[in-house]
Amino acid sequence: MFIQTWLLPFLLLVTAAIIAFPLSRYMAWIMDGKYRPLPFLGWIEKKLDSGPQNWKQYTVSLLIFNIVLMIFGFLVLALQQWLPLNPDGKIMLSPTTIFHSVISFSTNTDLQHYAGDQHLSNFSQIFFGISNLFISAAIGLCALTAIIRALRSDSSLGNFFHDIWRVMIYMFVPVALAFSILFISQGSPMTMQSSYKVATLEPAAMGTTDKGEVKKQIIVVGPVAAFESMKMLGTNGGGFFGMNSAHPFENPTGLSNFFNTLAMMIFPFALVLMYGRMLGRRRHGIVVFTVMLILMAGTVLWSVYFDTLKPNPAFTSHNARSYDIPSASAPGGKHVVTIPAMPGLPVDQHQGNLEGKEMRFGTSAGATFAALTTDVTCGAVNAEADSLNPIAALAPMTGMWLNSIFGGKGVGMINMLLYIIFAIFLAGMMVGRTPEYLGKKIGAREMKLATIAILIHPLMILMPSGLFAATNWGLQAISNSGAHGLSQIVYQFSSASANNGSAFDGLNMVYGFYNNPSPAPTAIPWDIAAGIVMLISRFIPIIAPIAMAAFLGSKKSSPFGLGTLRDDTLTFGVLLFGTVIIIGALLFLPVAALGPLAEHLGPIPFGG
Repeated sequence: MFIQTWLLPFLLLVTAAIIAFPLSRYMAWIMDGKYRPLPFLGWIEKKLDSGPQNWKQYTVSLLIFNIVLMIFGFLVLALQQWLPLNPDGKIMLSPTTIFHSVISFSTNTDLQHYAGDQHLSNFSQIFFGISNLFISAAIGLCALTAIIRALRSDSSLGNFFHDIWRVMIYMFVPVALAFSILFISQGSPMTMQSSYKVATLEPAAMGTTDKGEVKKQIIVVGPVAAFESMKMLGTNGGGFFGMNSAHPFENPTGLSNFFNTLAMMIFPFALVLMYGRMLGRRRHGIVVFTVMLILMAGTVLWSVYFDTLKPNPAFTSHNARSYDIPSASAPGGKHVVTIPAMPGLPVDQHQGNLEGKEMRFGTSAGATFAALTTDVTCGAVNAEADSLNPIAALAPMTGMWLNSIFGGKGVGMINMLLYIIFAIFLAGMMVGRTPEYLGKKIGAREMKLATIAILIHPLMILMPSGLFAATNWGLQAISNSGAHGLSQIVYQFSSASANNGSAFDGLNMVYGFYNNPSPAPTAIPWDIAAGIVMLISRFIPIIAPIAMAAFLGSKKSSPFGLGTLRDDTLTFGVLLFGTVIIIGALLFLPVAALGPLAEHLGPIPFGG
């Protein structure tokens, strides 16, 4: 049982860490422009390179590129019914769903308020879906590269358009091709066919028509392997099918599940080490990498222990209990609530909570994936997140709340840079010395920008969560009342703000096609609110750190002295770890107590 439970997470962490070292060297080689492109690729690069850019020009180019990307995506989805590769005649989604989806995919969030197999044609899956899987992931990596150049005090931050070409052509395309071939070998479809109609083994299993004719089963296919590879490598997370990586076409076998999970880890791991390499401070990169790895291991251990090694409390017996609730109108000032005893169900749970799990992957695969997919802000799922034991659900929520445990391409390291600045600032204040990072003094301007960037995240989670929890927008969408309903709402906005994309799927918020006669009653406010959150939480935490790095890099370097805090030691690692945990707890512990902790400790079916 021990090996069956822990072998998969151990192999994933070790394998990803080993791959990260050579991959980071290759990535630094590419982004520093030390390679020699093939002649025709070099000609394209020269055309794309419009010249060196300062931080403002680089940021404006990034934003304009995103605007164009969003406009193109909106047109593809809005014109879907008239575009090719649509033999099933899928029509336009509702306008608010298009608004939400365009923002979601262009910000590398991929939070889906639709099911790809039901609502999108193959044309949309390719030119809206797959194109965004490459481009949106590259944008975050480009932002990190610009920050590194600024911190190095380079004369310019490079050129955004040249950088995004480098990332997609020399990093993403070759690796995605290799993983696509692997997924095809495991059974993922790779075809331009949209669907097949097949007769079922059991006659009339799909029902009959009004004329009494036997209905055939419709099996949706398409370029699934190509979609799946970049979905995971780009930590995008949005699925070709509604069931995402739990679907047997996206993730057919235990081996494909291992490589699915590994794929979403290798670039975020390598980027942290690339950060150290490009700065010329490899030991500093390794210290930051170690802090992130410890945090990730903690979330995985938590998730697996409380979900794979613990039964689902809904199926176990519970004794009668009483609770005293303060009440001014009750005798003695207390109202007694009695919870009757409940017998357990005859369900064998020696392998833990199996609700919503795909057993072809192994018992701990669902809990492991749930923690890792939020740590690297991927958002793909191979099990039902809404079915995690309440206390186990804290692991994926923590990954999104901290938003710096490796994170997505570039943005995870950018978020950790903010914590680094805070850690050094706090240490400097404690010893009465001006804080310094990379030999540059951290001033009020840098701290203001870091504070803005780090506080946007909790604001974009807690404010809309409170609004929706207090109104019918949220109350009509949740499938469970009480603490779990709050967790569903908080998880949705946490996922949107963290550029994650996973969800507690009990929420009823799908509109579907524009002519749907019975959409979810609150689909429109959910589409709009989540879209706004994704926009703000994507770009402010990118723009503010770029500006911060530019201002910091423009300062003169101070000589290293006895009082200088070294950033490549065990002491610094402990300081950084403590800063992340303390700030994260201060920001999110109250909502954790009202959601998953309250559900775990509260009345049956969950609790002690």
